[in-house]
Amino acid sequence: MTLINQLSSQDEIVGFYLLKELEIKQTNSTPPKDYFDIMLCDSSGQISAKYWDASATDKETFFPMGLVKIQGVAHTYRERLQVKITKIRPATEADGVSLTDFVRSAPIRPIDLIHTIQGAIASISDEEIAAIVSFCVDKVEEKLMHYPAAKMHHHDYFAGLAYHMVRMLEIGDFLCKQRPFLNSDFLKAGIILHDIAKPEEMVAQLGIVSEYSVKGKLVGHISMASNWITEAAIRLGYDLDSHKVLGLQHLVLSHHNLGEWGSPVQPQTAEAVALHHIDSLDAKMQMVEDALATTPVTEEWTPFIRGLENKAIYRLKV
Repeated sequence: MTLINQLSSQDEIVGFYLLKELEIKQTNSTPPKDYFDIMLCDSSGQISAKYWDASATDKETFFPMGLVKIQGVAHTYRERLQVKITKIRPATEADGVSLTDFVRSAPIRPIDLIHTIQGAIASISDEEIAAIVSFCVDKVEEKLMHYPAAKMHHHDYFAGLAYHMVRMLEIGDFLCKQRPFLNSDFLKAGIILHDIAKPEEMVAQLGIVSEYSVKGKLVGHISMASNWITEAAIRLGYDLDSHKVLGLQHLVLSHHNLGEWGSPVQPQTAEAVALHHIDSLDAKMQMVEDALATTPVTEEWTPFIRGLENKAIYRLKV
């Protein structure tokens, strides 16, 4: 079976893939005909696909997050590679394939990522800050083993959230050494807490987000995380007006920087400024890395990346 990131135009395809997304649409013909607009996925990446003339039986057979065997051909449409599916059937137990074989995952084992995060918490010297962080992490630690950091854009795969945290902790550690005026306890805490409520904001299976939860839609991960800090302080008997509690809340509430990006306040402490830019840097570099890694090697340009002002990335030949 050809991996998605190894496909070239005019390649014939026969193999098993995950239906990451499937939407029933209609052609512009008269009369219009139903077809499947599909996002095929494997461990190497994803690619858009079309299955024309979908029957009533097809519409009752195929759903997102299902494994299928397809036959088709890769071709270029509007300068982007996609697949025209000619045959499709659900995978069966006799095929000997497993859903986990087709899921992208962080390049570091989830258990090692969690160990690194717990080590960072243990290295926070201020006991009150460390206790608040531990309280919040305990709420979602099991989900941290597999949750993505987002539905799309960056770290949107199995254990992507924990991987995002660990990469940010590495950048934060360097920045604190370069800029000693930064309070490393606050910055570590902010990195761990800034997206800690993402597992409650999204509904995900095997690192793939299917939808946002009701709480995620009505409250959002930023407000939820701030509320968890308040809850932790109350449970632990800390003053809600202390600079530690307010400082942690400010880190979470300001890390998206602007109101239109979801933050009710802008960064107004040194650590909050650092957190915003560390978060943005890691997210954007991961977008680039993921786009290059999941784009077929025969393609010079990646697809347009919404998180990078809808720019494509050119693969330099060295």
